[in-house]
Amino acid sequence: MLLFASTILLSAFLLFLVQPIIAKQILPWFGGTSAVWTTCMVFFQVVLLGGYAYAHALSSRASPRNQARVHIALLAASLAFLPILAREAFKPVGDEDAALSILWLLAATIGLPYFLLSSTGPLLQRWIAHRFPEKTVYRLFALSNFGSLLGLLAFPFLIEPFAPTATQAYAWSAAYALFALACAVTAWQAQRVLTARAGEPAAAAGAVAALDAQAAAPGLRDYALWLALAALGSVLLLSTTSHITQNIASVPFLWVLPLTMYLLTFVLAFEGRGGRGWYERRWWLLPTLLLVVAMSWALSASRGVLDIGVAVPLYCAGLFFACMFCHGELAHAKPAPRYLTHFYLTLSAGGALGGLAVGLLAPRVFPAYFELPLALFALAAIASWLVVDNRTLIGPALIASAATAYSGWQYVDFVQQGTIVMQRSFHGTLRVRETGSEEQQVRRLLHGVIMHGEQFTRADDRLEPGTYYARSSGIGLAIAARQAAGPVAMGFVGLGVGTLSAYGRAGDLLRFYELDPQVIDVAQRHFTYLGASRAAIEFVIGDARLSLERELSRGGPRGYDVLAIDAFSSDSIPVHLITREAIELYARHLAPDGIIAVHISNRFLDLKPVLANIARATGLAAQLVSDSPQDDRTAS
Repeated sequence: MLLFASTILLSAFLLFLVQPIIAKQILPWFGGTSAVWTTCMVFFQVVLLGGYAYAHALSSRASPRNQARVHIALLAASLAFLPILAREAFKPVGDEDAALSILWLLAATIGLPYFLLSSTGPLLQRWIAHRFPEKTVYRLFALSNFGSLLGLLAFPFLIEPFAPTATQAYAWSAAYALFALACAVTAWQAQRVLTARAGEPAAAAGAVAALDAQAAAPGLRDYALWLALAALGSVLLLSTTSHITQNIASVPFLWVLPLTMYLLTFVLAFEGRGGRGWYERRWWLLPTLLLVVAMSWALSASRGVLDIGVAVPLYCAGLFFACMFCHGELAHAKPAPRYLTHFYLTLSAGGALGGLAVGLLAPRVFPAYFELPLALFALAAIASWLVVDNRTLIGPALIASAATAYSGWQYVDFVQQGTIVMQRSFHGTLRVRETGSEEQQVRRLLHGVIMHGEQFTRADDRLEPGTYYARSSGIGLAIAARQAAGPVAMGFVGLGVGTLSAYGRAGDLLRFYELDPQVIDVAQRHFTYLGASRAAIEFVIGDARLSLERELSRGGPRGYDVLAIDAFSSDSIPVHLITREAIELYARHLAPDGIIAVHISNRFLDLKPVLANIARATGLAAQLVSDSPQDDRTAS
């Protein structure tokens, strides 16, 4: 039992540790947005489903000896994937489908090792299910999720602060090789036990068969409930994570925190009190419904913007209770061990369906982030269905269903209010809104809930740069200083509505690095800054840091007089654009006496000490410019 449990624990630890390790490797390649993590999660959940399906098919259809042979052969083959370092050949060049590129990269880098790690828990539990009582077998599921939780928490606290990315990959690969050896030994021992069991006296075998036959087979309603609850938990995890990370910062810790809540609920639901779990509907449902209603209300409260001290605790606590409801109901509905792999396979199918719905389907179907309000309403509706015969709980459940439906409608109305264009891509949601009077009509571009540029459409000075880019701003002063000497070459990381092109004069060169092609289309169609500029304007599509690296290797430094960094996804910062390595790259592209201008205003994070420390470390002079224009039309 110790060998089996240790192997399951190690596999789960590596299974979830590899997620932030590999995601951090590729995060800068695809713009550093939260969508990268969401797409990675889709891959992990789909491969998890494949691993569970493999465990079910192998344990059901192959002889014990062939089970061991097949599994050991695959373990040996998986060692060819080590070390798990993403190859440079997978770096995007700017025109690919980012989601499909990420899925292909992950399959080629960690596909088979992740597949085998995914299959370990259900496969080993099935091999030993006949030797231990039911509560012990399902407690191994809790042990597996506990190992996953340890892997997640180890990354931000014990690994990321102390080990470079390459070291992380090599250390994980060495640990995986150890796992492959342990799993191979386990598989060989299991087949010996199972083979010996096949030769037991007929009376003993008949007794075991009789016990198996007493277990009621799951019905269609059981499978539908398992699938729905697992899918809902997955949708809640991914949609809540997206909502948090797109408005704060796309950093591994804010990915790990919601996933930690998600895994912890699995541990609590399947462990404790003699294997019955800690979930009791009568105690957990009411606070869950209250938090779900609060989350739904907060989506459109205060124009969709809450203080970080309120938003993160609210959404993380709400996710914890919501997932505790989903996974607690699953734990209470689990079948006898005879149908263990059926149960796990259905759970993984639900998780994969939820991931596909949020990661691939929603960006192509919904024009904005509507999946979270829909998921909150679905939870309240499922709760109402489950407690329809409970006079105490049915009232609060129906009230919560009505409240989440109303709040969801309010959120949709808030998003659409004054909107003339709304579209969504892998990189996020873009909205163009018009407000104001006939004389002072203003058109704004919003990414998520944050304004990324505006223009007065009917004023005489509608081509005057405003918002963050007024002539008294830091970027305005920097451009004026360089233009005093003649024509200039300027690079801008992040387009927005093209406001900075208003500074362009005849003879100037303006080069915009923009991750999302839809931003270029919106800026050209719905704003007039770009079309009115007298400068020569060029666009480079793709991640700015990768683009600048390629330009340096192919054509040499660009020689920019001013290089401005202002690339945000809603209010989330692509952190790979403001690291020491990034600033050193920007400096290599500067002309003599060139200026790097970094926009650092943010609702949640104080970036002044970060940039000051980088400037000191790289030997650059740093100057902070704070601007508060008196004209309301240009105030940020």
